Amino acid sequence: MVEPWHIGLQIEFIIGIILSLAAGFIIGAERESRGKPAGISTNSLVIGGSMMFAYISSVIDPNSTSRIAAQIVSGIGFLGAGMILKGEIDKKVTNLTTAASIWFSAAIGMAIGFQFYVVAIIAVAFAVAVPRIPHIAKIKNNLDQD
Repeated sequence: MVEPWHIGLQIEFIIGIILSLAAGFIIGAERESRGKPAGISTNSLVIGGSMMFAYISSVIDPNSTSRIAAQIVSGIGFLGAGMILKGEIDKKVTNLTTAASIWFSAAIGMAIGFQFYVVAIIAVAFAVAVPRIPHIAKIKNNLDQD
């Protein structure tokens, strides 16, 4: 038989995982709409995984949350580093924003896992808005062409 307190934890988890999926979908759809790597699936999995690690660590051992958080940050940093490429011919570094968005998505997952839902929702809006900000170099190029 499931203990009554387990039911409450399971409801919290369900809310967290649904919010993680929604956040991953929104951020991933923005990335995919611009033809960038790490779309809906990647962002949903990163946010959901981070949420699960944070949530489970806070339920099982509230004293371990800072250690778990540190491990999530370094683990996702490793994943992001694998996405960053340097071209052989043009020597241009690519996918920095993609790596940063994965890192930021992990932070959103952690916020959801620690039940900071409003923080997570604001962070999702931030993650969608920031890539849409015009780059100064592109503005300058457009002005130079006119």
